[in-house]
Amino acid sequence: MHLGTASGTLLSIVPNIVSEDIIKTIILAGIGAMVSFTISLLLKWLLKIKK
Repeated sequence: MHLGTASGTLLSIVPNIVSEDIIKTIILAGIGAMVSFTISLLLKWLLKIKK
């Protein structure tokens, strides 16, 4: 994809992004990261017990 096409696409999307959507996305990303981290720790702990 050319730089001009990518820039034009980005500039056409930016006005449609609502600040509430950005905040929701940040919050959901944070929750997702915490859940992923917690599950990883839980699985490591369960595997450690199984050995």
